[in-house]
Amino acid sequence: MPKRGQLDPDAKTASKKKRPYNSKTKKDRASRNAARAKLEKEGRVKKGDGKDVDHKNRNPRDNSDDNLRVTTKKQRGDNKPARAQRPPGVRRKARREAARKSKPVSTFEELREKGRKRLGDT
Repeated sequence: MPKRGQLDPDAKTASKKKRPYNSKTKKDRASRNAARAKLEKEGRVKKGDGKDVDHKNRNPRDNSDDNLRVTTKKQRGDNKPARAQRPPGVRRKARREAARKSKPVSTFEELREKGRKRLGDT
């Protein structure tokens, strides 16, 4: 068994690739919990009050007083993807479809005509 902090030589490749991500998400979650605890101590939020602690600059590790604000879960759902009601895949699909609709699709013939008009040919 490897010592603490060392990689297991038998660890799978996927596990090794996932390590930096896992450590980042754990630190982010711990920082969010610390932010909530900080505001609970100040009396700005209580357990079960339906309020969220929001980081204005979206950096969960920045727990400075001017970066934290208290919002309702409904307010936070309107502008933050973390609280949205739809699963992430649905939002991505909707964004892709909106992008596809905003770009007009041209046929080869239409593009050829546009090119001719730019060059002054008829």
